[in-house]
Amino acid sequence: MTPAEEDELTGIHCRLDELLAARGMTLTRLSEIVGVSVVNLSILKNDRARAIRYSTLSAICRALDCEVGELLVRAD
Repeated sequence: MTPAEEDELTGIHCRLDELLAARGMTLTRLSEIVGVSVVNLSILKNDRARAIRYSTLSAICRALDCEVGELLVRAD
């Protein structure tokens, strides 16, 4: 496999904004809990992330009390 092109869509949608709203949590608060910058979480939230570490994914899911499949879904 070759690396994704700069503007290529991944076909993955991050539901972070929906999960945050459902839990009444801000991106800033999530950042404090998981130890990831607001900027990096915003990149993830806006479907602009190229990759995510398993440890970050796990921390986000733990903080939001969700499964990976609730956070990341296929966009097609």
